[in-house]
Amino acid sequence: MEKAVIDAHNISKVYDEGPVPVNAVRDVHLHINRGEFVALVGPSGSGKTTLLNIIGGLDKPTTGQVIINGVNITGLSANALIDFRLKNIGFVFQSFNLIPVLTAKENIEFIMLLQKIPKNQRQERVQKLLEEVGMPDKGDARPGELSGGQQQRVAVARALASKPQFVLADEPTANLDSTAASNLLDIMEKLNREEDMTFIFSTHDQRVIKRARRVVTLVDGKIASDTKQTPLVHDE
Repeated sequence: MEKAVIDAHNISKVYDEGPVPVNAVRDVHLHINRGEFVALVGPSGSGKTTLLNIIGGLDKPTTGQVIINGVNITGLSANALIDFRLKNIGFVFQSFNLIPVLTAKENIEFIMLLQKIPKNQRQERVQKLLEEVGMPDKGDARPGELSGGQQQRVAVARALASKPQFVLADEPTANLDSTAASNLLDIMEKLNREEDMTFIFSTHDQRVIKRARRVVTLVDGKIASDTKQTPLVHDE
């Protein structure tokens, strides 16, 4: 039996800051193996982004635990969790979250600086990543000088800079036109196929869902279905 990269047990999340507690995630069990290409889907408020954030250690569950490669990340201290994310997880956000005063190269390089990777290795990897995302000549451009699709590609390159075991992507195509979205998904599929990198998307975008090989549907914070599928064959 293939070993799970991610093993989430009895995950629940209750937000009780307001007058009425909100049960965002309810008793979720989820196992994801290395090399999977998974879409978490469901209507707004279904809990998919909350679950993604808990899996990535950006939010703590009210109950339950998340085990990644044998490490219970819900039991880590704040500093240990930051270090674990830095070494194991790449994040792609809907809003890109690029640093506006830095160039594309510097945005991609930033996480490698935190990892204390030598300068020559950083520079070599940055250029390779820019080539992989189809932007070899845009390294000196700042985010404000790039289109939405180009910014998202830089965000993907930054997520991959740390050579993560898996990538969590929250609505990564929401701000992209059809061509940019297709190009971005091509890049992710290539990395998934060639490097066995695990991808987990939180999405309502049919363009992403049709490419996924496993679709986990959440309704009212619970998993309503978990289905493997043959991804849509798309034009190259």
